[in-house]
This record gives sequence, structure tokens and C-alpha cells, in this order.
Amino acid sequence: MKEWTIEEINRLVDGTLEGDVQVVISGVEEITEALPHHLTFIGEKKYIKQWNQSKAVAAIVNDSFKIEPGQGRALIRVTNADLAMAKVLTLFEPELPKCESGIHPAASVDPTAQIGDGAAIGAGCYIGARVVVGADTTLYPNVTILDDSHVGSQTIIWSGTVIRERCRIGSHCIIHSNVNIGTDGFGFRPAPDGQGLVKIPQIGTVTIGDWVEIGSGSCVDRGKFSATTIGDHTKIDNLVQIGHNCKLGHSCIMSGQSGLAGSVTLGNGVVMGGASRVRDHLKVGDGAMLGGGAGVTGNLEAGRMVLGIPADDVKKTMKIWAAQKRLPELVKLLKQK
Repeated sequence: MKEWTIEEINRLVDGTLEGDVQVVISGVEEITEALPHHLTFIGEKKYIKQWNQSKAVAAIVNDSFKIEPGQGRALIRVTNADLAMAKVLTLFEPELPKCESGIHPAASVDPTAQIGDGAAIGAGCYIGARVVVGADTTLYPNVTILDDSHVGSQTIIWSGTVIRERCRIGSHCIIHSNVNIGTDGFGFRPAPDGQGLVKIPQIGTVTIGDWVEIGSGSCVDRGKFSATTIGDHTKIDNLVQIGHNCKLGHSCIMSGQSGLAGSVTLGNGVVMGGASRVRDHLKVGDGAMLGGGAGVTGNLEAGRMVLGIPADDVKKTMKIWAAQKRLPELVKLLKQK
């Protein structure tokens, strides 16, 4: 069991320690589930009132909160409790499943593929012709990388992921289970004779930058004739759809079940809430934020915060929703007149 003194943790997060400095921590847990050996954190005011009932022996809290440690307990005050807890979690992070360096005997690697020093290729992996896998990259069992694709160094790709031909993945990326990169874009047109649909060939690729993370079950379509691109440090949740020829800037966030139709451009630092979506061929400016379930039907300027369908300014949408709740009352009044 890993154990750390509260003073060691305080030094790690560069905080201000209050209360019992003899506290020893052997785990982290949310405030309602914590036990006497646990450290918890309080990053929102609504959790302050739960501190007295919590069994946690210590907490990391925002330094602006009015809260006392109490008898035999400790507080670490920091500017941002969420970011501080992210550092602490690395102390207790369990080791990843073992995937030994080298090529597993049950993997299939084309002789023309280049495998970097220290790379690990798990059982059941398929590596196609002229594929490049960078140094210290890990492919867990049953990953498929097809011809002429390139994966950078120190990237982790989890089981079930398929990377189609000619795609490029950067370094230090994490690709979770059952991700599909480079599938055909969704391009069809009605046949001239009116019978059926004509498939538009998708001959482009996908280019993913460095430090990108893509969640399980997500799909990134290849471009029709150029590349679908994802910028450095962008984070994509589970079950996300990115259509063909989309361009994502750096440090974007796409939450679960969000989606982009074809040829959408996201600026840098765009945040998309769960199940939000953007219509094809639109541009979303730097730092724009889409609330959960928002449906964007027109270009968005940088810094806009939108909500609803069709998406509009948050305050305006909230007023409309508040007014809609009064509709039954208003209809009743109209009938009386």
C-alpha cells in the first residue's frame, strides 16, 4: 500500500497546510465515500457543507473557501483544487497492464514495417506494410494498423483500435479501446437514374497531433481528398464522431456523444459539451463553448457561449426556456379571455 505524509503531499502541490501535520494518507476518494485514511478534495462550494460529515482525514480545498480542518484533520489550501488533485492522483496511480517490449509471437508484423526501440506489440496485433511505430510506443493486444500509417513515440493504443491506411498519429497520444481512425467519410449522392446512391470515394487521410487523447468507441473519418486533422493536446471523450475533412485546433475538448459533421473547423480551445453537435462546413472560433445538447447551425465567433437547438447565446436561451415553462399558464389565461 502506498502511503504519503500530508506534508509530502503539500510540497507536491505547493499548497498551504493547516491542521494536523502528522496525518498519513494511503488513498484518495470523493468526499462522501472517503474513509479515515483518505484524502479528498473540495473544488466547489456545494461540497463545503459535506466536510464535517466526511470521514476523510484531509482535503485539498480552494484557498478562497471558508472552511476549517477540525480536530485531528488537515487541509491543504491551493489556488485550484482540481488541478492539485490531478498531481496527487499520480502518486496513487496503479501500474498499467504489462505489455512487454518487443513483438509478441502471436502478433503479425509485415517485414517492411519499422518498429522503434522499446516499442511493445501485443498478442494479436496486425501491423501492415510500411507502417512506422515510434520508440517506446505500446500497442496492447489486438490493435490493427494498416499499410503506410505512422504512429509516433511514447503513444499508447489500447485493444480493439483500428487505424486505417495512410493515417498519422503523433507522439505521447493515448488512444483508448475500440477507436476507429481513418474510416471512410460519409459521402453519398443520389444516382443519376434515381435508383440508389452513389458512394463518393474517400481518398484522404487522418493526421493527429501530439498529446492527443481519444476515448473508447470514438470515430475519426478520413478526408475526402485531404486530411481530417486534430491539433496537439486535444482531448476527445468516448463515443464521439468526427466527420471527414474536419479541422480541430489545439487543446479542444469534445465531451461524450458530441459530433462534427463533415468539413467543420474548430478553433483553438473550443469546448463541446455532451451530445452537442455542429452542422457541416461551419467554423467555430477560438475558445467558443457549446453547452450540452447544443445544435450549432451557423458559424460561431471566438469566445461565444451557446446552448439549445438551434444554438444561441446562453443567457438568451435560458430566458426562452424560462418563458416556455409559463406557456401552460399563459394559454389558460388566453382561453379565459
